[in-house]
Amino acid sequence: MGLFKADFYRYFAFGFAGGALLVLGTLGLGNMSPLSNDLLPPAQAAQAE
Repeated sequence: MGLFKADFYRYFAFGFAGGALLVLGTLGLGNMSPLSNDLLPPAQAAQAE
């Protein structure tokens, strides 16, 4: 008898893999355009007076 059932480990692995894919998709992979550029425009500083 283990502490957790086998389903717990399976769903934990699926959740971890899904979260890792989400983070990699948001940050971008290498030279490809990151997904975050499509969500938010690049920041620009205001002109100093």
